[in-house]
Parts: sequence; C-alpha cells; structure tokens
Amino acid sequence: MISTVRVIGAGRAGSTIAARMAERGLAVKSGREPQADADLVLLAVPDAAIAGVASQVPIGPWVAHVSGATSLRALDPHTRRFSVHPLQTLTRARGPEQLDGAWAAVTAETDEARDAARWLAETLGLHPFDLADADKPLYHAGAAMASNFLVTLHAAAARLLEESHAPPEALIPLMTRTIENGFVLTGPIARGDWSTVEAHLRALEERAPDLVPLYRALADATRP
Repeated sequence: MISTVRVIGAGRAGSTIAARMAERGLAVKSGREPQADADLVLLAVPDAAIAGVASQVPIGPWVAHVSGATSLRALDPHTRRFSVHPLQTLTRARGPEQLDGAWAAVTAETDEARDAARWLAETLGLHPFDLADADKPLYHAGAAMASNFLVTLHAAAARLLEESHAPPEALIPLMTRTIENGFVLTGPIARGDWSTVEAHLRALEERAPDLVPLYRALADATRP
C-alpha cells in the first residue's frame, strides 16, 4: 500500500518512527521540507505547527499526523488523510523497540484511510484502535493524566522521601508493583483510616505546605 514515507519532524516521535519504518524496509526520507515526494507524508511536528506544515505539502500523497489531541481538520486541504497516535512515552535514549506492544489511536474519515492508518500502526509494532475525531481531546487528556501526571506524582513523592531522609529510589518498586497488581487500591484511604490521612496533612502543612492542595485533591479523587 505504502512503500515510501517522508517524515517531517526529527523530535522524539519523528526519529523513533522513522527508525522503525527503516527497520521494516520502507524507503524513509526525513527532514523539515514539506515535499510530496513519497506515498505518505507523516507530520511529527508540534501540534501548533501541524496546520501550517500541512498547508505547504502539495496535494497528492497520503498526509497524516501523529498527534493525540489534534483534529484531522488541521490537515486541510488534504482529503487523503488520517492520524496515528502512538500511546507511548518516547525518549531519545532508546530506539524503535520502545514502540513494541504499545497501542495506537487511529482516526480516519474513510475506509481507505482507516486501512492505511492501521497498516501504519501495525508496521510500527503498535496495536491500533479506532478513535473518533471529536473524542481526541478527551482521549488525550486521559493519556496525559496517566503519563505526564505520573511524573508529577513521582517528583512530589520523591521530594517528601528526601525531606524525611529516606531514599527516593525506593519508590520505583512500589510504583511498578502498583501497575503490575492491576491498580488495586491499598493504603489508608482504601481501609478508611482517615486519622492517618489527617496525620499526612499535618506533616505536609508543617514541612511541605505547597503540596497540601495536591494531596487534598488526590485524596478526594481517591475516596471511595
């Protein structure tokens, strides 16, 4: 279906995707030039830049982006279009293997576009699922909560362990096991031990008062 791909954007997503497609035997062209010299022009640029770059690509090839929150309307005036969002956090410190086994949100307006999008997702080593264009912002909010806010929570928790002279690296096995256990809730809120929760809040008010609103909000969200 597609044998040549131009990847526009060389950030974490663009470089990882380009490397994986090259592994799969596709002819990959990378760079910033919005040229229509491939079967697929894949935009791996910041969300705010997608519409501007897409408008410069000559009409003809498939044009797609990898944003989880951006509508397909950003690819106007192209009609041969779709999006594939790898539901994975990516880093330059690792290679294309970090895509293996992750899921991918596929958004398309025609059966032909959906077939092309699913082909791309599977070529990248991803498990595709359909996502309506109107649902993309809500979906991406969930993805950001699961990934980005995990970083925030770890930073806050690590700070408290450092403040109490405990090793913050001890949190990693705890967080990992919580995921492995299927996110089963344990701890004081699960057992209704509100006196312990209040003790937490008193300690925070004394030694990390800026984290009190975060703790309260999370405790309220966690309460059965």
